[in-house]
Amino acid sequence: MPAAPPGSVEDVILDLTGGLEPGPIPVLAVEVGSCSLLSEGLLRLRSDCGPIGLVARCNGIPVGHASPMIHDRVWLSRDIGMLLVSIQSLFMQSLARLHAGLLGEIALPPAAAPSQRPEAAYAKHLIGGLAARMLKRMTPGSRNFSWKTAYRFIDGPGVAETHHIGGAPFSFLEDDGQRFYADPFPIHHEGRTWLFVEEYPYALHRGVISVAELGPDGRFGRPRIVLEEPHHLSYPNVFAHEGNLFMIPESGAAKEVVLYRADPFPHRWRREAVLVEGRNFNDATLFQHEGRFWMFGTERYAGGSASDTMAIYSAERLHGPWIPHPLNPVVIDRAGARPGGRIVHVNGRAFLPVQNGTESYGGGLGLREILRLDATDVRFGPVLPICQAEGKGPASLHTVNRAGRLEVIDSQQ
Repeated sequence: MPAAPPGSVEDVILDLTGGLEPGPIPVLAVEVGSCSLLSEGLLRLRSDCGPIGLVARCNGIPVGHASPMIHDRVWLSRDIGMLLVSIQSLFMQSLARLHAGLLGEIALPPAAAPSQRPEAAYAKHLIGGLAARMLKRMTPGSRNFSWKTAYRFIDGPGVAETHHIGGAPFSFLEDDGQRFYADPFPIHHEGRTWLFVEEYPYALHRGVISVAELGPDGRFGRPRIVLEEPHHLSYPNVFAHEGNLFMIPESGAAKEVVLYRADPFPHRWRREAVLVEGRNFNDATLFQHEGRFWMFGTERYAGGSASDTMAIYSAERLHGPWIPHPLNPVVIDRAGARPGGRIVHVNGRAFLPVQNGTESYGGGLGLREILRLDATDVRFGPVLPICQAEGKGPASLHTVNRAGRLEVIDSQQ
């Protein structure tokens, strides 16, 4: 490593070689799959040792951990690009905590050993993945992704309290096969019940926001489009504030977070304010806490994942200005970073629904308790998975929300 210019001041050295010894200046390095050498760690992407993990070490002491979400199971080059972005994010997180005086030793989860040579594992994944994609293309009516929205009316504890979807059966929001409905957000207003969803017409190749009203027969009618932009929209987080109805849909493709106001509710929405600009921010979820507004979501950096890196913004007023938390990115975790519904309050405790993308996007949902949230620190509890029924395996959920007796979920078809 070249010497620093005369008169410069170094706070920390970032080591990408894995070979620097600790000295008077802290050395921050990242291991990939328990490998200190980056080249060796990248090979473990295809060694069948399970999902890859990253560890940040400061002078050899573990101080940070990341579980990146790797979307592409076929092309190694794409996986490597996403992993390199996660390494950068872990460096950013560690430096932020170091600057705040919060960097300390952590306990590490156990690391799995490779089950076979990377070359053989990569060949198996490549051939199998290409064959699966070819078969899907040849199958009439097959879709790369599709979702179903479901709802039920219950009294007493629901999914957030029981951590499973057992009990009263769900009814499905019907579609015509030419679109799907996802990201359900219910709301009661002036004695009527509405369900906002992402509508994704396959022919349009992008999402729009639609709404359905609950009929006297206890079923929702066909959703009608109420908001459309030139870019993809989803996650219609609708809420009431100071006598008005607002919505913050996901618009990460446009690199902005926009607040819309109903004018009038529910069929017309006007752009009220841009809360965050220049950021690919996904699934903005609001929380009012200790006199401030807090906004959870995942931020996509460069070619990284949109689902594993949580950032938090806060503001004194809903309209802003919104400022990033000094510890961003606060979480890098494929199983517990991307929000999957409104904040849930259980026995005086606040929980954030989070998506679990360990196996695949939309592969599961869990709840994380918000243990501390202020201008200097953020702490979460472990992910509590939502299961199919009590004592059964995880449910393939994507979103959970509730308004009174009405509980809504969505899942992959």
